[in-house]
Amino acid sequence: MTMADRIKTLGEITTGYELILSDVWGVLHNGVDAFPAACTALEEARKAGLTVVLITNSPRPAPGVIDQLRVLGVPDSAYDRIVTSGDVTRKLIAEGPKNVFLLGPERDMPLFEGLDVNVTGEADAEAIVCTGFFDDEKEVPEDYHDMLVRFVGKGAPLICANPDLVVERGHRIIPCAGAVAAYFEQLGGSTRIAGKPHSPIYEAALAAAREVRGEIDLAKVIAVGDGMPTDVKGALSYGLDLLYVSGGIHAAEYTVNGQTDEAILNAYLKREGATPKWWMPRLA
Repeated sequence: MTMADRIKTLGEITTGYELILSDVWGVLHNGVDAFPAACTALEEARKAGLTVVLITNSPRPAPGVIDQLRVLGVPDSAYDRIVTSGDVTRKLIAEGPKNVFLLGPERDMPLFEGLDVNVTGEADAEAIVCTGFFDDEKEVPEDYHDMLVRFVGKGAPLICANPDLVVERGHRIIPCAGAVAAYFEQLGGSTRIAGKPHSPIYEAALAAAREVRGEIDLAKVIAVGDGMPTDVKGALSYGLDLLYVSGGIHAAEYTVNGQTDEAILNAYLKREGATPKWWMPRLA
């Protein structure tokens, strides 16, 4: 395996690219505050003529995520378009059973707007749509064991609107809907997922980019992300070059005395079978 090269600024590598597909949570913000240097890096890339599409596993459709980004301090000028897991999951919901149970907070109800589905109680539901936890500050997937077993028993699928296993919130690691989906599969259930690392969200992101600049050569697309099972595996599986942000959710794997240890990092990437072209602690 070729070892990833350390870079100091995004501008060092953007000359050969036309499109950046950037992760959001963990790259542009930590759920509490925006990362100003990362936002500036994307703004500068756009000024240099690149198109920036944000590609996020948020279960909310794009308009809700745009509002969230503004509140956190991510400027509109940092990107051209945004594609969310919620956007591509709506198609799975529309194609699935009509009566669904929402496993997730009430704020995720916009996911169903305009779809011909009924959000029902557990007893009447023919599928679960999982956007997260009812209380992700306190709960883990095992807390839903009995309910999930009942859904497995009646052959109801779980449609996962956020494939992330965990996410940073400030300085804490919080579980996401992807952890529930993984546990559901362990219990024998079937899942349907369109967000990262699966191809539908990349196809949607490229379609959004084409609206901005026309046809794009995949060789001129670079993905940016910090999540190994989602951002990294998804981009590499789709055949994209990758810039790995090491200071995200996996930082504890290779951080020594507050710094990324490059030898440990490369051993970690090798163990994961991941081959990013470049890495940096935070996008800047």
